[in-house]
Amino acid sequence: QVTLRAGAELDAHQVNQYTLILRAACPGEDEVEGRLFVRVTTGQVLRCDTPFVSAEGDVVQVLADVAPRTPLYAVLRQPLGGLTGFSSPSFLQFRLRNHNTPLTLTRRGLVLAPDNGFDPIKDSQTFRLEIEVMDRHGHNCSGAVRVEVLPSRRPRVTFLEPHRTVTVTEGIGPLEVVTQVHARGDNIRYAILAPVAPTLFTIDEVTGEIRSTRRLEVIRAHLLIRAYNALHPDDHATATVNITVQGTDCQAPTCVPAIFVSQVPETVSPGSTLVTLTCTDSTSTDGCLHYALEGPPSFHSHFCMEGPQLKVNTTLDYDSEAMAALGFQFTATIVVTVGGQPLQSTRVPVLVTVTPVNEFRPACPNGAAFTVPETAAFGSVVGRVAGTDRDYPPDSLEYSLEGGSGPAQPFSIDRRTGEIRVVGPLDSQQQKSYRLVVRLMDTHNDLDLRKRQSRLCYVSVHLQAVPDQLPVCIPEVQELRITAGSPGSRQPVTSLVCHSSPNSVVLTYTIVGGNEDGRFRLEGNTLVYLPNDQAEPRTFVLLVEVWGGSGARRRSIMVALVVHVTPWSTPVPPSTTTQHTTLRKEPLVVTQTEAVWHPPAWFVAVLTISGALLLATLGCMARNLLCGCWRREPEEMLDQPVPSVCTARRHARPRAGHSCLSSTQEQFDGRAQDPRTGRDYLFNSVTGARRWI
Repeated sequence: QVTLRAGAELDAHQVNQYTLILRAACPGEDEVEGRLFVRVTTGQVLRCDTPFVSAEGDVVQVLADVAPRTPLYAVLRQPLGGLTGFSSPSFLQFRLRNHNTPLTLTRRGLVLAPDNGFDPIKDSQTFRLEIEVMDRHGHNCSGAVRVEVLPSRRPRVTFLEPHRTVTVTEGIGPLEVVTQVHARGDNIRYAILAPVAPTLFTIDEVTGEIRSTRRLEVIRAHLLIRAYNALHPDDHATATVNITVQGTDCQAPTCVPAIFVSQVPETVSPGSTLVTLTCTDSTSTDGCLHYALEGPPSFHSHFCMEGPQLKVNTTLDYDSEAMAALGFQFTATIVVTVGGQPLQSTRVPVLVTVTPVNEFRPACPNGAAFTVPETAAFGSVVGRVAGTDRDYPPDSLEYSLEGGSGPAQPFSIDRRTGEIRVVGPLDSQQQKSYRLVVRLMDTHNDLDLRKRQSRLCYVSVHLQAVPDQLPVCIPEVQELRITAGSPGSRQPVTSLVCHSSPNSVVLTYTIVGGNEDGRFRLEGNTLVYLPNDQAEPRTFVLLVEVWGGSGARRRSIMVALVVHVTPWSTPVPPSTTTQHTTLRKEPLVVTQTEAVWHPPAWFVAVLTISGALLLATLGCMARNLLCGCWRREPEEMLDQPVPSVCTARRHARPRAGHSCLSSTQEQFDGRAQDPRTGRDYLFNSVTGARRWI
């Protein structure tokens, strides 16, 4: 016997045939194998979709202004959706389990909106329907549908003025406009609800104009007006209109003052009386006078009427943005009416101006501290002191620096903006920080300009040290050739091109070597030669020290200048010009460390004597070496350095039978006479070399 396993489910759409292999054996016999084919066919099974049968149920969202009896949900959709296993809903029965809902369920499984539609006044509504579905074989399934009603997106009908009072004089003719009502919404229409059969007034259903139906006499009428959406009549609103027709034979009350204009300080206490009206009418019935305020909501929120007295209702804050938006003024009208018949009224214009009172002291900023590099230029901005003041206009302050600006306080502050600027030299080694005292003074916060308040604020300014760098000169080594001018003149040679970092540091120039006879001097960065009457060419090797910075941070660099000076009286070839040659070499950086040492007096004396003896010995040795050559050769060419010529002569001297003079004469091919001294000299027309005879 083959049975279906408990809990098993057959689905012909998934597997429609199973093949079972069966084996049987008797004692003492061979095993026998057989096959059993089980075919699964499609049957009538009732199944519901998951959202419908879930615990929460299926969810449908609709708008509140949906039309009555509009289909909202189909339990059985076409094609078959909510259920499976049936091809037509005619074989199904739908039953609503809960009946406490305005929604309707049809026999074909459609959920319809209420017969009168949803209530548009409510913000949100939710309805739950529990539905049972059964087929003709008795199979059933049940589920739920939750209908969420959302607020309508179209504007609701509302009156701009729900209560309106109109006063007109008698004698108005038929169909004259008495007043007009206005409502907001779509497809607005107007109608008079009460009185049900109006005899004196009619309303235009499109424009809302209320007109008289006949000539009006003294009377009071109360109308109830409805505005509604023509496409959705349930969306409607009502307003009341009180119409008073007064006679023309009565006089209006007389009031003193007829116009009220006043200025009140912002600190006036609530409940204070601003003005008391004195009004009388022709009947002298003061007890029948009624006082009311007409004006914007802002006036009603700040002022009120108690009988004939206009009083302050709440605090008048001049320092608020709302008060500034009103221009610090309130305008309204006091309407004085007389009770009884006929009704007359008098209107008293009111203008109240709120004046400022300096209530608060200025406030200092939190943590006013700034950092500025010590190399900041004159006028550089250090920072801004942002003081505050709660009085209106906000933050209207003036700034001043206690103690003023000076060497001890090299800063200034802008009177309006509070910006602190550098107005003097800064040195972090002399003073690392400054403590400034800034006074904040408020302005324009009171009608009385003498009522001003101030506060002292402390500001810290820290100096940021900037290391000085070595000056840079381009080039660091120069070779120059000049022809000396007349004695006693001043002859510029060259200008040193140097700069430092930062650029604000002033450079100083000093000749520290090679200017023993004082023929050169520096004027700023310009080297000047002072000619004399020397007759021999000469080469000077000058060392110029360029200093940057100040005090203990001074740093310097050395510049070498090789200057070849030709006497002004010596003839030179026509092609001779002043040459400036820049020698190519690696950058030379000279770092000088200044040390202070005070040796004893005996050591200085011994060192001086030893140095003098050493220099004398070296001078004698040099003189002996040079004199040997000068005795053999009378003079050398003026346009070449002396040491080089002597060296060349010494190596080219013949070994026997020839003198220096004969060797030299073979190098010259011309002879001339110096026009100033009258002496003769030899010259070479090719090289330009010359020698005195």
